[in-house]
Amino acid sequence: MQEKNLFEYAIIRLVPRVEREEFLNVGVILFCKRPPFLQMKYTLDEKRILALFPQTDIAEVRTHLEAFEQICNGNPAAGPIAILDVPSRFRWLTAKRSTIVQTSEVHPGLCNNAEGTLTKLHEQLIL
Repeated sequence: MQEKNLFEYAIIRLVPRVEREEFLNVGVILFCKRPPFLQMKYTLDEKRILALFPQTDIAEVRTHLEAFEQICNGNPAAGPIAILDVPSRFRWLTAKRSTIVQTSEVHPGLCNNAEGTLTKLHEQLIL
């Protein structure tokens, strides 16, 4: 029987007007220490975003999410945070912030397959 691994995940939220604290879930980030895994999946439903938040600059949101993804992937071109170890990158990405892209609290779980779990969470919580 395959051993289950502890994972942590957070919901990635679009918060167009931080002062109103209204948000739309757009993605999931998942971290697993063993085997090392840090990935995110996001979906920008532009029609839905603009229906709820008409002033949203979709290109700006996409830029923020792409930077998030580059840090997640450890791309050195993304800056000094991207070259940190996997746990440190996850902690930095899920830290409280007051920007247009934020994350929920971190939630734990057990899984056999981190990538499959990420896909399942994305389907359940975002799509």
